[in-house]
Amino acid sequence: MGAVVDLERLLEQRQVWRGGQTQVRPQGLQPTGHAQLDQQLPEGGWPVAALSELLLASTGCGELQLLWPTLARLTGERQRVVLVAPPFIPYAPAWQAAGVDLRWLAVIDASGHDVLWAAEQCLRSGSCAAVLCWPAQADDRALRRLQVAAHTGNALAIACRPLQAANNPSPAALRIALDVRPAQWRVLKCRGGQASGAPLARPWQGR
Repeated sequence: MGAVVDLERLLEQRQVWRGGQTQVRPQGLQPTGHAQLDQQLPEGGWPVAALSELLLASTGCGELQLLWPTLARLTGERQRVVLVAPPFIPYAPAWQAAGVDLRWLAVIDASGHDVLWAAEQCLRSGSCAAVLCWPAQADDRALRRLQVAAHTGNALAIACRPLQAANNPSPAALRIALDVRPAQWRVLKCRGGQASGAPLARPWQGR
C-alpha cells in the first residue's frame, strides 16, 4: 500500500496549491520593486522561501536591474545578501547608486559544482535573506536541493541561467525570461497561478 499523503499539510506549507485557488499574499511578501511585474505574480512579488530562476538571453542582459530594488530593500533592512560566482566583479559605485548597502553584501568566488554547493549552504544557514548564484550547469536534482534549502532557511534563492534552460523542466517556483531583442521580461512559470507570458518592457537597458 502506498504512503499516505497529508494534502492539507502540503497546502499549508505551500508545496502544492489548488487549481483556481485565490492566493492570499503571505506575511513575508517580497515585492520585486517593479509594479508591473508584481501585478503578474500571484504572490505580488518573489515567491517566499523558494527558488526563482532568471533565464538570460546573455550574461549581464539586465538581471541586476531586475534584482537591485529587492537587494536594496533587504540590505537597507540589514539583511544579508550573498552573491555566489557572479560573472563580473560587482562594481561598487553602481551597486551603491542602486541603493544597495554594501556592508550587508557578500561575494563568494566559486566554480564548477562548488557554485551550487556554496549557494545551498548559504540558504540552509538561515543567516541570509537572499542568495544569488550563477551556476554554469544545474540539473533538476541540483535545483531541487536549492528549492529545499531556500524553504529550510526561509530565504530567497535566485539562480541565473541561460535562456536555453527554459526548454527543460524545473522545480523553481518562478521562472522569468530576460530577452535582449526586444528588451523585455516574460514570466514563464509562477507558483500559485498561470503564467501569462505577456512581455513587460524592461525599465533599463544594459547591465
